[in-house]
Amino acid sequence: MRSWLAVTFTVLLLPACISPVLAERRIFIIANSPDGYGVDRCLASGATCGAAAAAAYCQSRQFSAAASYRKIDRDEITGAVPTSGACGHQGCDEFVAIECRR
Repeated sequence: MRSWLAVTFTVLLLPACISPVLAERRIFIIANSPDGYGVDRCLASGATCGAAAAAAYCQSRQFSAAASYRKIDRDEITGAVPTSGACGHQGCDEFVAIECRR
């Protein structure tokens, strides 16, 4: 009876311990600077051509894949992004959020 209870408890508890590790996600905010290759337009528009760039970015950060990517407004960012200092004679920087998963 005890062994059956221990096995049942282990089977029910094991997925709860593993699932947070498998579901690890992180969102990276990067500047969407024009580079001449059009990657900035692909990422910002959410077009399928941005999937390869987002996946490569996530893999360079030791994540397995990109879950999503999209353009974000400066108002959505809290913290260390300057509000007016990033605007120069070429205009203000735009930003892209890339969500990576393990």
